[in-house]
Amino acid sequence: MTKSMTEGSPLKLILQFSLPLLAGNIFQQLYNIVDAAIVGKILGANALGSVGASSSVQFLVLGFCIGVCIGFSIPVAQKFGAQDMAGMRKSIFHGGMLTVLFAVILTIGCSISTAAILRILQTPDEIFADAYSYLLVIFLGIPFTMLYNFLSGLLRAVGDSKTPFIFLTLSAILNIILDLFFIIVLKWGCAGAAIATIISQGVSGILCLILIIIKFDLLHPRKEDMKFDGYYARQVFVMGVPMGLQYSITAIGSMVLQSANNSLGTTAVSAFTAALKIKQFAMCPFDAFATAISTFVSQNYGAGKFDRLKKGVIQGTTVSVSYGVIIGIVLILFGKDLSLLLVNADNTAVLQAAALYLKCMGFFYWTLGILNSLRMSTQGLGFSGRAVFSGATEMIARIVISLVFVPMYGYYAICWADQTAWVSACFYIVPTFIYCVRKLTVKK
Repeated sequence: MTKSMTEGSPLKLILQFSLPLLAGNIFQQLYNIVDAAIVGKILGANALGSVGASSSVQFLVLGFCIGVCIGFSIPVAQKFGAQDMAGMRKSIFHGGMLTVLFAVILTIGCSISTAAILRILQTPDEIFADAYSYLLVIFLGIPFTMLYNFLSGLLRAVGDSKTPFIFLTLSAILNIILDLFFIIVLKWGCAGAAIATIISQGVSGILCLILIIIKFDLLHPRKEDMKFDGYYARQVFVMGVPMGLQYSITAIGSMVLQSANNSLGTTAVSAFTAALKIKQFAMCPFDAFATAISTFVSQNYGAGKFDRLKKGVIQGTTVSVSYGVIIGIVLILFGKDLSLLLVNADNTAVLQAAALYLKCMGFFYWTLGILNSLRMSTQGLGFSGRAVFSGATEMIARIVISLVFVPMYGYYAICWADQTAWVSACFYIVPTFIYCVRKLTVKK
């Protein structure tokens, strides 16, 4: 069930690896859209706003969790590519210990701070109670989020992208079923949607754990591997934490942007929430390609095959950008139709605002193909710290838009904030990746 990406056609391997990731991401985002549709259609636009009012802080916290777990898997992929199995098992042990530590700290800290976070985000009073119950439950489910992402990261590190897809698919289906049951039958409202999410995440994480125990003996740390080693602890920490921070730093800009958007009223909040769900769904291929390219880069870096590494990055990024051009056209032409999936037709103000956001975003959606692919490739080479600055660039761009242009142009400025951030980050990450590759090639 493992697969080495150090031999064979780079593009073919990247595409084969990315397809299960893409399918899994689509199922996950399909759930997110169905979840939003259930909330928006059944509970109303205000409830949809309650779920979306904290989306940026969810990205901040859960993005850090996911980024850390992905980072912990990079040394595993590198050592798998180098056929250093003892080093790989030690990396797994230290990554697992750090995952538990971060899960405990984040769950306690975020749960205590939920109300304060929503106030900082200027959440409107009429949706505050529902937003609080939703966000609190999400925070309490952080251990499940980290369990799945750490274990699925290990599987992908050794070339298995199919198993995480299967479990993610089952999780998404279970999520939709529980959503309907908790919201329609039990009448648990927004909290019910969050409870369905954390239960399904817990199930997918446990399934990954069971499979690894039964089928993946090479991922089992042995007794001699399960001893604290400063070298491996530092290596895993240095890979994981900067990657988590990169996600979080990006999210800080999104939080400031969302706070500015929340101040514009419930209509802007609901429109932003609906458009955000569609945006996240459209981003699935970007994330799948970038993850596949990162695994390819990590394994080939471990094997010392730099020419092959560069070829794979160029081919994979080209495919990602081509997708961005196509989906951008779809967002420009059919933004309103897509928004109707989440918002009732009689909410004309919300529909028009959501469609405007998607149309503006469509013109520069292709830049995500460059940004995601090269950022993940830089991290796959082990330069997680440098990749953090691309997130910082995005953060600064969103903050400038929020503080300077939103007061001047209102919601229209919100519609152009993401694109500004993506383009700014591309100007940083392209020369950074080239520099990192050249530095490692010279060292070789």
